[in-house]
Amino acid sequence: MTIGNMSKGVPTSTDKNIVDLSRGHRNKAVAKAVRTTRERLQSSQSGSMLFESELLAMHVGASLQGAAVLPIIILMVSGFGAYINPDPTLFLWTLATLTVHALNIILVKRASNEDLSATSIVKWRRLLLVGQAGMGVCWALFSMQSCASCGGDTFVLYKGAALLIVLSVTAMSNMLLRQAVLFGFLPTVGALVYVAATTRHSLDIGVTALFTTALVFFIYITSRLHQANLKLLSYQTEKDDLIAELEVAKSLSDEARRRAEEANLAKSRFLASMSHELRTPLNAILGFSEVMATEVLGPLNNPLYKEYSGDIHRSGQHLLDLINEILDLSRIEAGKYELNEEVVSLLDLAEDCVGMVQLRARAKNITIDEQFEPDLPAVWADEKAMRQVVLNLLSNAVKFTPQGGEIHVKAGWTAGGGQYVSIRDNGPGIPENEIPVVLSAFGQGSIAIKSAEQGTGLGLPIVQAILAKHGGEFKLKSKLREGTEVIAILPARRVLESLPAVTETQAVEPRKRQFA
Repeated sequence: MTIGNMSKGVPTSTDKNIVDLSRGHRNKAVAKAVRTTRERLQSSQSGSMLFESELLAMHVGASLQGAAVLPIIILMVSGFGAYINPDPTLFLWTLATLTVHALNIILVKRASNEDLSATSIVKWRRLLLVGQAGMGVCWALFSMQSCASCGGDTFVLYKGAALLIVLSVTAMSNMLLRQAVLFGFLPTVGALVYVAATTRHSLDIGVTALFTTALVFFIYITSRLHQANLKLLSYQTEKDDLIAELEVAKSLSDEARRRAEEANLAKSRFLASMSHELRTPLNAILGFSEVMATEVLGPLNNPLYKEYSGDIHRSGQHLLDLINEILDLSRIEAGKYELNEEVVSLLDLAEDCVGMVQLRARAKNITIDEQFEPDLPAVWADEKAMRQVVLNLLSNAVKFTPQGGEIHVKAGWTAGGGQYVSIRDNGPGIPENEIPVVLSAFGQGSIAIKSAEQGTGLGLPIVQAILAKHGGEFKLKSKLREGTEVIAILPARRVLESLPAVTETQAVEPRKRQFA
């Protein structure tokens, strides 16, 4: 019946292969992704080389979006220059500058269509810098323009203002391309120095000094902006890498959880299917060995046979107890342990359990002292489970109490209105660092390992789990060479309060039914 219930809703393929090992290739891919991500996070390469392709792609996109800005400035400079000095060379310069700008846009367009890989980054960066140098030559030619018919210093001031405006616009639009401002306006600085050295005019010298200072300032500004964009890209990439690693870790945890669930399902099915197969032959072994040990069918010819049959019976009983405890703990862990709750007297239950272990205690000359508070009301609990709790705790006390020792059993009220059962012995005790060990499944302390009566290490975990199912609490207090006290506590909501009898009741007058 248990096997049939467990197999409902589970595909047949899972029954045949509970732990699916065919998904191992996913772990390899996930491990490779984790390794690649961590290598990228821990890369020692410089940021400029690592993000050069991203910066170059951003520069190409920005250049295409602002392609019409520079022609408008060129036409405005040309138109204002033609108003001051109607020289045909200025129109030729405008045509040549627009042509060079168009060639640069074509070059940027081709770069946007190319895959900017690590091998092609250097080539395209050099081509773009050559284009900027071509525009610098055009602005150098503009700075060498002169106006003989212009009066005063109007034309020089016009050239200086135009060059500063173009420098600022170019610097802001090419900040993602390193050294673009330097390559673009170094020829202009050379031309201004040549004009200032030729004319030796104070205004030309001032314009040259002002433009050179502005060029150095904009080179510094663009360098700082380039570094800032580099850091932003670095932070963005690290964030993306961390997100990728978190997704990979989630994938790994999901895979591990799936395998753990399948392994737990395999364990549960194994225990459910093997419980009958293990218990049936064990019961036969116990029955026949007991018949032989008690010589029901007649005396045995050899007295060793009687001793051997007794050993077989004790070993089989130990194995059966172990199987029962493993199955109980497995059902509790799987959430299949259902409480059959009813009205239970904790006093009667404790007295029954003391009577069941009394024979073993007398064999070791152990005195069991009972201190029960009178008139304890009943509790709402699973009688079989609570009997198992008290029996486990009493059995442990008898097992580890030495010859002639004492065991004190108490039952009464807790401070919060609940009820408790306390069992204290004067045995060897448990070291403080071993208490978590004995409370874990299959955990045994050093005293239990050295003892001749070793257990399975499942008694206390089962006690904890049963009390937790009841909403209660389990406490263990122990000191080395002083003894151990265990306390099983049921909460106040489990205690059943008796209601006083109703003395006076007034009968309710029945209502008359009316029929149509």
